[in-house]
Amino acid sequence: MLSRRLYERARKKIPGGVNSPVRAWKAVGGFPTFVARGAGAYIFDVDGKKYIDFVASWGPLILGHAPPKIIRTVRGAAAAGTTFGAPTVRELELAELVCRLVPSIQQLRLVTSGTEAAMSAIRLARAFTGRPKIIKFDGCYHGHSDGLLVKAGSGIATLSLPDSPGVPASFARETLIARFNDLASVHRLFERHGEKIAAVIIEPVCGNMGVIAPERGFLSELRKMTKRYGALLIFDEVITGFRLGAGGAQAAYKITPDLTCLGKVLGGGLPLAAFGGRRDVMSLLAPEGPVYQAGTLSGNPLAVAAGLATLKSLSRRGSYALLERMGKILEDGFNQVLNRYGIRGAVNRVGSMMTLFFGVDRVNNAAAARQCDREKFASFFHGMLRRGIYLPPAPFEALFISLAHTKADLEQAIKAFDDWAAEESLG
Repeated sequence: MLSRRLYERARKKIPGGVNSPVRAWKAVGGFPTFVARGAGAYIFDVDGKKYIDFVASWGPLILGHAPPKIIRTVRGAAAAGTTFGAPTVRELELAELVCRLVPSIQQLRLVTSGTEAAMSAIRLARAFTGRPKIIKFDGCYHGHSDGLLVKAGSGIATLSLPDSPGVPASFARETLIARFNDLASVHRLFERHGEKIAAVIIEPVCGNMGVIAPERGFLSELRKMTKRYGALLIFDEVITGFRLGAGGAQAAYKITPDLTCLGKVLGGGLPLAAFGGRRDVMSLLAPEGPVYQAGTLSGNPLAVAAGLATLKSLSRRGSYALLERMGKILEDGFNQVLNRYGIRGAVNRVGSMMTLFFGVDRVNNAAAARQCDREKFASFFHGMLRRGIYLPPAPFEALFISLAHTKADLEQAIKAFDDWAAEESLG
């Protein structure tokens, strides 16, 4: 296969043959498919095979691949110039639109990646509060900046350790780890370190340990706790922003964070992210304040144009209701297959995001997610791939439904799952 030959060639010049680790398929085995093009809900590999795509570039492509309106917009923007390193009208229009759609954001700063957005929001929170420590949650991913590549170790009370070589332990010590959906773990950290905690950063709906929804009262209590201790609440909505609704997860759960990180859908398929929030906090950013943050390609004209066109397209009446209906069809279909063949598993879905965990009955935090049957998932992934269904090549990721998917696409995915399950049951 051409994909295999290209992968072997890539490994000679690119570490691991890929430019982002999950693309190497280490969690499922085999070698990655090289994609040649995409159209609507479909991708085509370099060998000419067509797949129904439920990766959607890990979430940004809520309108599908190469939607004509976005392509026309980007072409027009490119013809006027690809980058200026100077203010443009469109970046102002995008900022105004985001602030209107997400009321907690009174001001925002455009950046290029979700990693940059989270890193900058945390720097800002530390400057605003004058405190060094942050709380993050085991299994939540906020990019690969040094202070955020930290895991919980053997328990909440243990010393945080870097998750990656090259991260100084002194950086990791400023990051405290709590458990998602476990308020007691957060209480303990505030009781011990309250006067030193600048912020709590959280994915309000998890997408990086698989899809996990917050339990009733969890986010509202976090909001109360941060206010009580004078810490900021940062919502990382890089995945959920404009994916779960025009106002993101914070609108769906009726929580007002102090700062919000956005990305993925915001850029309409091009590299774009942002962080924003309360005016009194954001005013600390240079050049208005002393907190430095900068980027040559921040507010890139092509990305801003794609983002504006995407958000305007999503404003069509019924877009999110349609995504919810399609998500429910896929969720119900997958559950029916699990029940039909007696396969133990849990289908977690919020809106158009979904994860199937094998070998477990319920997943509400990272520890529960890690108990899933990874070998079963690998078999499932390759079985679906053979049947023309392209899924995330890792058990702790979300699959995404786009407005380009049809009911027939969802039914084909459910049938592929049924066929794989039947094959598995025969041994």
